[in-house]
Amino acid sequence: MTLVPGLRAQLLIMVEREDTATKIGSGDVPVLATPRLLALAEMATMQAVRPHLGAGETSVGTRVQLEHLAASPVGTHVEISTELTEVDGRRLVFSFVARDRTTLVGQGTIERVVVDRERFMERATR
Repeated sequence: MTLVPGLRAQLLIMVEREDTATKIGSGDVPVLATPRLLALAEMATMQAVRPHLGAGETSVGTRVQLEHLAASPVGTHVEISTELTEVDGRRLVFSFVARDRTTLVGQGTIERVVVDRERFMERATR
């Protein structure tokens, strides 16, 4: 495992109907849903660390702090950027920001823990 602070990843999406609060059920307006924003940020954290994990390892989310600051209607391009800011043994802390062309859409932190995939699944399916 070669995880060090500074690892980064970015995702660029265009908000589609499937990404909206209306479609996901977290609200009744056709804008980027907060749960979808979180899922995208987590996806970016996975992309940042995946190449640096050992064979059989993955990471799982354990803690989230999220501020969803601005609405993004269908058709808006949103870029989600993550950076690994802290490595404490198997615990990883990321910061993330989401922006459209002119606005800070969201920001926060995500904590993940590196686990052995097989052992994790054995415990999860008991």
